[in-house]
Amino acid sequence: MVEKLQKVWLDGELVAWDDANVHILTHSLHYGVGAFEGIRAYKRADGKTYVFRLKEHIDRLWDSCRLTLLTPRVSKEQITDACTELLRVNNLEEGYLRPMFFMGDGAMGIYAPDNPVRATVIAWKWGAYLGEEALKRGIRAKVSSFARHHINVSLAKAKLTGQYANSVLAKREAKFGGYDEAILLDVNGFVSEGTGENIFLVKKGVLHTPDLSSSILEGITRDTVMVIARELGLTVHECRITRDQLWLADEVFFTGTAAEVTPVREVDNRPIGDGVVGPITKRIQTRFFDIVRGSDNSHPEWLTKV
Repeated sequence: MVEKLQKVWLDGELVAWDDANVHILTHSLHYGVGAFEGIRAYKRADGKTYVFRLKEHIDRLWDSCRLTLLTPRVSKEQITDACTELLRVNNLEEGYLRPMFFMGDGAMGIYAPDNPVRATVIAWKWGAYLGEEALKRGIRAKVSSFARHHINVSLAKAKLTGQYANSVLAKREAKFGGYDEAILLDVNGFVSEGTGENIFLVKKGVLHTPDLSSSILEGITRDTVMVIARELGLTVHECRITRDQLWLADEVFFTGTAAEVTPVREVDNRPIGDGVVGPITKRIQTRFFDIVRGSDNSHPEWLTKV
C-alpha cells in the first residue's frame, strides 16, 4: 500500500495529498489514453539524493504524448522541476516518481479532442518492486497465455495507461499459478517482455535481449544495462528470442525502473542454469547499484541532484 505523503503536483500547483482528486468523468479513466513514466530517486554514498536518468524519462514521456496526439499544456522544464521539488517537499531521500498526462473531463465518447490535457507528478516510497529476496535469490516466472500487443494493434514504444490492462491480466495469471512474474510472448511466439520489465538472457557469456522492432517498450534501464554490459567487456545482441532459448539460457534477468535488475531463477518450472543468480547477472546488478546508490561516478550524465 502506498504511504500517504504531504504533496502532489497537479496542473502546475502543489496540492495536499488528499486534495489531488479528479472528476469521475475524467476521459482517461474511461478510455485509457494517458501517458506516464516511472522514475526512481536514490540516496547515494555521498549522502545526497539523485534522480536516475531524469532527462531520458521526461523525453520518453513527451514521445508517448506525441504518439497519442496528447498536447501537454506544461513544459518539459516544469515537469522536470516538479519531480525534484516533490522529493524535497515530501522529505524523500529515496522514492519513486510518477509523472503523467491524462485527458480530463468534458465531452464523453471515444473522440473528445477538446478535453483538457492535464498533468500530474506523484512521489511515493517504494522499495524493491518484486521484493528484496527477489534481488538476492531471483524469481520464478511463467510464460503467459496472454500475448503482448501486436505493433499494429497498439503503440509499443509509448508508455500508456490503458495498455497495461494486458500486463494486469498476465500478472494475475502468474500470481494465481504461484509464480512471481509473467513473461509475455508476441503474437508470433517470440519472447517480448515481462508485465513491466524488459528481459535479458545470457548464453555462453553473451547477452541477448529482444530488439526494438519487437513489441517491447524501449526501456531506459534496458539501455543502462546494455551500456554497463559493454563496459564490462560483454557482447550484447538485440535479436528475436524463442521460448526454448529462454529455457536453455544460462542466466535470465529482468530490468526496469521498478524492477531494477532482478534475476530469474526459474521459467515454466525449469531451473535457469543452476537455478541460482548467475555470475554475469550478479556483475551487472552490482555495477548498476553502485552507479545509482553507491560511489561509481562513471556516468554523471545519468544523475540529477535533488
